[in-house]
Amino acid sequence: MLKSFSRTDIGKKRKLNQDYIFSSDEKIGNLSNVFIVADGMGGHAAGDLASKSAVEVIIRSIGESFESNPSIILRKAIEAANERVFEVAEANPELAGMGPTVVAAPFIGRFLQVANVGDSRLYVIHDREIRQVTVDHSLVEEMVRRGAVTREDSSHHPKKNIITRAVGVKETVDVDLFTEELEDGDMVLLCTDGLTNMVSDERIRMTVAASRDVTEAVIHLVDEANEQGGKDNISVILVQYEEEKTV
Repeated sequence: MLKSFSRTDIGKKRKLNQDYIFSSDEKIGNLSNVFIVADGMGGHAAGDLASKSAVEVIIRSIGESFESNPSIILRKAIEAANERVFEVAEANPELAGMGPTVVAAPFIGRFLQVANVGDSRLYVIHDREIRQVTVDHSLVEEMVRRGAVTREDSSHHPKKNIITRAVGVKETVDVDLFTEELEDGDMVLLCTDGLTNMVSDERIRMTVAASRDVTEAVIHLVDEANEQGGKDNISVILVQYEEEKTV
């Protein structure tokens, strides 16, 4: 059983919300549920168009897919979104360079299938542990992997917002895929960097742990990001996984 709540907020500094979220506990195509967060980039209205268009194509592709393997369904859906966003940008010079980050996840029984492109993240929160499942496609993350920057220093690096992969920026896209086995009570968090640039992982964990339910946790997380400056749009989806109880 899943309990979920989602919220997107413009933040304190931006004039436009370029994030786009989708949250459904209901069956779509061959997936029993799906949760998606996208963070658009591009000047003027290009960013919000990119994120909205990408998510709409992903949902449509999932609904029309005859595939049974969740990872293939997600990968093909994001590839379809990449093709659409790329085509629109190519046809409209004023939209050149637009493209969103995307993180998407359906729950398949006790397993979670995760797909991501860019630096929007998915975490699993269990008891006193918070663990980032996705890997940021960013310049600073590559520097961390090469040993040029420490993990501790990466959170304050001046180039931390430069991403190396996004949907629709190139003709093709590489999609990272992960499978996670969940435990009863696990919390799954999908979010844009408007949250993680403002609130530390440990503070996120503590906020979730101190909240009465997913609704209160999401509201508090967005409020905390705004209280810390709200420098970007903030989008959060929180899903609690509970095992089906047998009598």
